[in-house]
Amino acid sequence: MAGPKFTTGATMRHVAVMTLTGAFGLTFLFLIDIATLFWISRLGDEHLVAVLGFSWTIIFFVISVGIGLAIAAMALVSRALGQGRREQARSVASAAMLITLVLQVAMTAVVLVFRHQVLGLAGASGETAEMASRFLLISMPAIPLMTLGMVGGAILRAVGDAWHSMSVSLAAGVAALVFDPLLIFGFNLGIDGAAWATFLSRALVGILAIFYLGRVHGMLGRVSLRTVIRTARPFFAIAGPAMISQLSTPFGNYILTTLIAQHGDGAVAGWAILNRLSALAFGGIYALSGSIGGILGQNYGAGLLDRVRSTYRDALIFVTLYTGITWFLLYQFRAPIIAFFRLGPEGAVVVSAFIGLAAGGFVFTGALFCANAAFNTLGRPLWSTVFNWARDAFVMFPIAWTLSAWVGAPGVVYGQALAGVAVGCASAWIGWRFVVTLKPLRGLGQRPFGAT
Repeated sequence: MAGPKFTTGATMRHVAVMTLTGAFGLTFLFLIDIATLFWISRLGDEHLVAVLGFSWTIIFFVISVGIGLAIAAMALVSRALGQGRREQARSVASAAMLITLVLQVAMTAVVLVFRHQVLGLAGASGETAEMASRFLLISMPAIPLMTLGMVGGAILRAVGDAWHSMSVSLAAGVAALVFDPLLIFGFNLGIDGAAWATFLSRALVGILAIFYLGRVHGMLGRVSLRTVIRTARPFFAIAGPAMISQLSTPFGNYILTTLIAQHGDGAVAGWAILNRLSALAFGGIYALSGSIGGILGQNYGAGLLDRVRSTYRDALIFVTLYTGITWFLLYQFRAPIIAFFRLGPEGAVVVSAFIGLAAGGFVFTGALFCANAAFNTLGRPLWSTVFNWARDAFVMFPIAWTLSAWVGAPGVVYGQALAGVAVGCASAWIGWRFVVTLKPLRGLGQRPFGAT
């Protein structure tokens, strides 16, 4: 049996390979939404794009909980592997997948029951709200499977299997490219066809992740109730703060959507495209936290603290280079991008504000993600919670609200970026101080994730 993959070799190589493969897979996962936006925009009704914007704002809440669960699974599995405890890692992986399924089914059910009320709070009304409600009803039952895919992908990265982790998302993106035009136009289902395409593509994520974990790596098996209960305590010690941390992003997005909605459905359409465009273009930044968590965890479990520090440093360097290149390319193609989605003047000005200036703020967003990965994996998940909520609740809202009143819808975009700059700088510095002063685990006899 091969040893932990990330405890040898250049840390920058591990950061680059894991992040770029993760970004490639995540890009195709985001293509599910981009493809949906493209085909719906072909229908020539900007209100339909606004329907997607409101719907995705709600779905983002449930998916963000899944991201927190994935963070915990990666931390526990990678630490156990770093200490050479493969059977323990297998038990944790199996229990984590079961816990994820139960929790996500319950959350999805609650959101579906109260979808009308939640959409109303987000600013949706009239026919737009009714169509968004139907979109949620069709597409959301696939969320538990998608979340299993996210947690499964995190475990695959903890093992060091970049290829299969990437291919899970890759397959879903390809499926979306096929299902969207077929159902929207081929079967003439319109917005309902987009919802069904989203359902099918997201369900595929979970199915493939389960297959790769179980059949390729043997990391899934029967798990007793006692094992689940024993795992739940250390799992939620990380997942609890991580979920609360991740919920800050959809909360902030929810608040910003309500601010954008005050400027009309055209601005909401631009906001929906901006969010998907940023996710697609900056997939490497979004993938970074999940990608380096396995590297940090394995080296921490093995007691290689110098490699923990070099991984954090290399991740910050990677963030800076990636953002600079991506921002430059976006700026060069800003006009074709706006024309591609057939945006009206209200939506175009929102997207232009992002590409022209706010996109550069992803350097600081990436720095926050680097710090989050270190805090979550190395035993300080509450620190991640503090920084995320500081950005999305306490810093971003007043800035975005003020700028929105001064310059209109683009002010919301600038406010989001400025909040990222402030909190990203602080979190990156504190994260570096944390890894520099990090103490090693007490040895192989210690449970690698704090269980007693």
